[in-house]
Amino acid sequence: MASIHPSADVQSQSIGEGTSVWQYVVILQRARIGRDCNINAHCFIENDVVLGDRVTVKCGVYLWDGLRVADDVFIGPNATFTNDRLPRSKHYPDSFAQTVIEQGASIGAAAVILPGLTIGSGAMVGAGAVVTRDVPPCALVVGNPARIVRYLDE
Repeated sequence: MASIHPSADVQSQSIGEGTSVWQYVVILQRARIGRDCNINAHCFIENDVVLGDRVTVKCGVYLWDGLRVADDVFIGPNATFTNDRLPRSKHYPDSFAQTVIEQGASIGAAAVILPGLTIGSGAMVGAGAVVTRDVPPCALVVGNPARIVRYLDE
C-alpha cells in the first residue's frame, strides 16, 4: 500500500505499493507512479507522466505531460522539466514533446531539462546544468549549456 500524506491531492489510482507521497503534492488522475517511489513535498505530477519503480523526486519538482522516467532515477530538488519548445499563453499543442529519463540516471538540483530529450541510463546531470541536447548513457554533464565532462564508471 502507498503512504499518502493527508495534505496531498492524489487523484491517480495508479500509485505503486510502497510509494511515499509527502506534504502538498498534487498528482493528477492519469499519472502512473511505480513501486517504492519517494515523492517529496511540494511536487506536481501532470496526467501524461509515467514514473518507474524506486524513483526519488525531491522537493519542488514539477513533472509535466510527456515525461517518462525509468526505474531507479533520482530527480534533485527544484529540477525543472519543460515540454513545449515554443510556449504561448492559451495555445496548446496537439501533443507535448516526450522527454525520457533512462534507468539509474540522476538529475541534480535546479537542473533544467529542455523538451524532447533523452537522458541516458546511468547518466548524471550536474546541479544547475541546462540540458539542451540528449545525454549519452553514463555521461556526466555540467554547465549552461550542459557539456560532457567525463563518463562515469559503473
